[in-house]
Amino acid sequence: MTDADMLDPRLSDASGAPEQKAGAAPKKWRNPAVTAQGERRAVAPLSRAETLWFNTGTLCNIECAHCYIESSPLNDRLVYITRAEVAEYLDQAAARGWPLREVGLTGGEPFMNPEIIGILEEALGRGLEVLVLTNAMKPLMRPRVMAGMQKLHPRYGDKLTLRVSLDHYTAAKHDAERGAGAFEDSLLGMRWLNANGFRLAVAGRTLWDEAEAEARTGFAALYASEGFAIDAHNPMETVLFPEMDETIEVPEITEACWGILGKSPEDVMCATARMVVKRKGAAHPTVLACTLLPYSPEFELGKTLAEAEAPVALNHPHCAKFCVLGGASCSG
Repeated sequence: MTDADMLDPRLSDASGAPEQKAGAAPKKWRNPAVTAQGERRAVAPLSRAETLWFNTGTLCNIECAHCYIESSPLNDRLVYITRAEVAEYLDQAAARGWPLREVGLTGGEPFMNPEIIGILEEALGRGLEVLVLTNAMKPLMRPRVMAGMQKLHPRYGDKLTLRVSLDHYTAAKHDAERGAGAFEDSLLGMRWLNANGFRLAVAGRTLWDEAEAEARTGFAALYASEGFAIDAHNPMETVLFPEMDETIEVPEITEACWGILGKSPEDVMCATARMVVKRKGAAHPTVLACTLLPYSPEFELGKTLAEAEAPVALNHPHCAKFCVLGGASCSG
C-alpha cells in the first residue's frame, strides 16, 4: 500500500452515522453498510470455514504494556472455556460440514486454563491441527501441564504447534513490553518445548522503528543461538504483527477496494475463521467474527455456528490496518 493509494478517494477515510447532526463532520466506522462518503462498505462472506478459534479465558500470568485484549492476572471478562464446550462447537462444525482444518487457542494465557490438556486432546483426537498462542512461561512449566504435554506429543507430533509470543529478539525490548525477566522465562519454556520435540513458531511485533528484514535477521540469529528449528524468514513461522491501535487513522474498506488493492474478500480472516468466547456471567459461549475484536458487540454473531455463518461487514480499524492493508492473519 503506497502513500498514493492512501490518498486515493476511492479508499474512503470517513464513515457516516444515521444519528449524525446536520453539518457535522462525518465519523468513521459508524455505519456497517456504508462509509461516510456514501460508498458500500466491504463485506466478507464465510467462504471456507477452515479455522475455529477458542479464547480459553482472558486471565494471564503477566500484564503487557500493549495488549489488544487487556489480558492480566485480574481480567476475567472472558472466563475459562471447558473441554465440553469446545467439543460442542466441534460437533456443530462437523454437523454443518465445515471443512475445518485447524483449531486455534488463544487467551489470556491458554496454559492457565485448568482444562487445557483436555481441550488439546479433544481437538487433536479429531484429527485437527492445533495452534496454541502462548507466552511459554510459568503456566506451561507446571509439572502437571508438562506431564500432560509430554503424553500428547508421541500421539500427535506436528499436529500441535506452539506459537510463542516474543515481541522482539532482544531481552531489553521484549521485557519493556512484558516485564523484567519475561524474555528469559519465555526462552526457558521454548527450550523445554524444543527439547521435547514440539513444533515451535514465534509471534513478534513491529512496534519498533526497524525494517522487517532487520527484524527477521535478528530473530534468525536468536534461533540459531538457541538451536530452534524456526524459519525467521517464513511469515507463517515467524509472524510479525502490526500494533493494533484503534486511534491510528486508516481508510475504511469499500467494495471498490478489492479491485484497487488487488485483493479478494477471501483474503481476510473472517472469510475463513470464527472465534468462540465465554463472557463472564454468561450461561453459554458465543461466536465472534474474529480473534481481534473480543469486546465489540457488533461483531458478535450468535451462540451457534449456524448463526455465525453470516457475512461480516469490515467496520473496524483493525479490519483495515491488520487484515486488508496489513495482510496479517492469526492462523497457522
